[in-house]
Amino acid sequence: MTSYTLRKASPAKTRADAVVIGVHATDGKPVPAGDGGEEVAKAFGRSFGALLARMKVTGGLGEAVRVPTGGAIASPVLVLVGLGEAGATTSETLRRAAGIAVRNLGNASSVGVALPADDVESVRAVADGLRSGSYAVQRVAPAPAKGAKSHRRAAADDGLAEVAVLSDCARQQACRQAFETALVVADLADVARGWVNTPANLLGPVELATQMADLRSEGTKARRAVEVEVVDDDELRRLGCGGILGVASGSARPARLVRLTYRPKDATRHVALVGKGITYDSGGLTIKPGSSMTTMKTDMAGSATAVAATYAVAELGLPVAVTTFAPLAENMVSGSAMRPGDVLSMYDGQTVEVQNTDAEGRLVLADALAMAAELEPDAIVEMSTLTGACVVALGERIAGLFGEDATVNGIERAAAVTGELFWRLPIPESTLDAIRTESTIADLLQHNWVRWGASSWAAGFLAQFVKGREWAHLDIAGPAYNSGAAWGHTPSGATGFGVRTVVEYVAQVADASQG
Repeated sequence: MTSYTLRKASPAKTRADAVVIGVHATDGKPVPAGDGGEEVAKAFGRSFGALLARMKVTGGLGEAVRVPTGGAIASPVLVLVGLGEAGATTSETLRRAAGIAVRNLGNASSVGVALPADDVESVRAVADGLRSGSYAVQRVAPAPAKGAKSHRRAAADDGLAEVAVLSDCARQQACRQAFETALVVADLADVARGWVNTPANLLGPVELATQMADLRSEGTKARRAVEVEVVDDDELRRLGCGGILGVASGSARPARLVRLTYRPKDATRHVALVGKGITYDSGGLTIKPGSSMTTMKTDMAGSATAVAATYAVAELGLPVAVTTFAPLAENMVSGSAMRPGDVLSMYDGQTVEVQNTDAEGRLVLADALAMAAELEPDAIVEMSTLTGACVVALGERIAGLFGEDATVNGIERAAAVTGELFWRLPIPESTLDAIRTESTIADLLQHNWVRWGASSWAAGFLAQFVKGREWAHLDIAGPAYNSGAAWGHTPSGATGFGVRTVVEYVAQVADASQG
């Protein structure tokens, strides 16, 4: 377990296995960044410029160079991280630089990080980057002994024992609070990453529901303020959740719905969170190509994000009521599987004609959204790895954002703080009309097989179940999982995308309600 501290200390005098400083690219020349960088440069004296030249340091974004110090400072190793042009440094620049730095420490077990972080935003960004950048997927452990709890996964232990962020504002309460907030959110984002990275044979709907519930008792007293209800398949039938049950009908593993309730006494606003939880998606009878199935263990990233964010809100004690719905099912092929052409009756009584069993996410979300809308919250925020079309449109690093102006604008403000990338997309009125009119046998048409605007059709379908409430749909299909190498502060594998933004959104709702 790595410990993280924020303290005011000289990077030149800090005794750690490695010290990190930033380097700017100024007029084509590398220049040490911030007071900490300048202090280290002064300790080296005239040899510092020659060292940078010899190591071909440019200060460009994404650069990281590790050099021995030869006793010039207390640490034996100095890590130089590029920050780009001086004057152009942003919170996201710092976040990515911190992530790059922590992956370039060699075998250091302790590190002092002296990036230019001297206010609330920059301290939080550096902490975010260090935590995200240090995450690594753990290998699958041997099966648990008979009678033991279900399989659990966490970040791998990379040998890093102590990280000290060195900042001149370390003694200011606001900076310390920002640092602690970043660590709390990072802890829960790591839990979400662990769930998403776990193979589907080890984490079906029942196992995931159990782990989501267990997370309450494993946390602090604040986390135990969250009430948890796990709804089994018998109760789902009684409630009339035809979407969840229809998707689960082809699997030998029963569906579950996890409902979390957080009700602080001082809450004046209520936000509902909904997350798609398809623990494995074969496509059902509309089966996926084999190469497209490999990463389908990740199709529950929306539910992982929603649940992790809820526990983080409770840990931080934010004065906003939160109700979270995570519908969990496995979409498989069998003689009992849902068929194209079937009609399902949803929780709110609307009927849906199924055209594509590989468009299953919107079906489980429909039931959950209807439940959320029934509570009449101030806003509903739903997140899901919903459409490949959104990845085609926006790539693998940007999420699609749909919904009503007030909630969408709130998500955009939160994302401006967290650095997570969203792009707003439309739900045309013509699409809404088609969803409502093109089925001759049901109230709604689930899918229409038109390649163009498929993400807007999916969002428009979901809009039928929010009952006019303020809402936002986050299509995180691209950035929720990184199948390539780590970049910036984004790890390989599950990224935890959305956790920080959703928590920040709730925090901003809290600030607005108190202001």
